[in-house]
Amino acid sequence: MQLYECVFIIRQDLSNTQVENITNEFCAIITDNKGSVVKQEYWGLKTMAYKIKKNRKGHYTMLNFEADTDTVAEFDRRLGLHEDILRSLILAIEAVDPEPSIMMQNKSERSGSDTSDASAS
Repeated sequence: MQLYECVFIIRQDLSNTQVENITNEFCAIITDNKGSVVKQEYWGLKTMAYKIKKNRKGHYTMLNFEADTDTVAEFDRRLGLHEDILRSLILAIEAVDPEPSIMMQNKSERSGSDTSDASAS
C-alpha cells in the first residue's frame, strides 16, 4: 500500500464540531476500505488568497494515510461530491514526518530559525 497526504478545505460557516465530524467521516472511508490513517492535523480557520465558492476563509485539515489505489479513488470521488468541501489535494508521498507540520508550528519557531544578520556586510 502507498502513503498519501491529503489537504482539504471545509466551508467557513461550519462549527468546529461539524468540521470534526466531516474529518471523521473521511477517516472512516479510509479505514472501512482496509486503509489506515497515520497522521491527522487540523490547521484551523485560515484566510484564502481568493474566494472559492463565495468563501473567503476555510477550515484546513490534513490527513496522512496508507491505502490502495481503489480506496484513494473512492476517497477522492467522495471529496468531490461533498457539498461542504471547497478544495482538496491528494499527493503520493514517500514517508510520513512524525513531527508537526510547518502549519502547526508557532510563527516564533519559524521566524527564529530563519533570521539572518544583515549588518554583517
